[in-house]
Amino acid sequence: MWVSVDLCLIPLGVGVSLSPYLAACKEIIKKTGLDYEIGPNGTAIEGEWEEVFACVCECHEVVHQKGATRIFTNLKLNTRIDRKQSFREKVSSVNGVPISEV
Repeated sequence: MWVSVDLCLIPLGVGVSLSPYLAACKEIIKKTGLDYEIGPNGTAIEGEWEEVFACVCECHEVVHQKGATRIFTNLKLNTRIDRKQSFREKVSSVNGVPISEV
């Protein structure tokens, strides 16, 4: 099943700067080949259900390996069975811009 998620992973007890942990997650996401887009408060990721959730799991594993003993994650999910619609298409339809111009 195709899924689009918004992932907000927050390592706890690691200090104020989260950049090193989130950069490690970005490398995991990039390595998977899944389509993604980093935003100011989370990352949109889309692909097949199993691949996306394997990616989320690996992000948790790498952040724990980097020293975070606890992680709080917000995850929003969107599935659709009538057609395959990317998160970029959703945004462009709200903005009134055809996807071909994005």
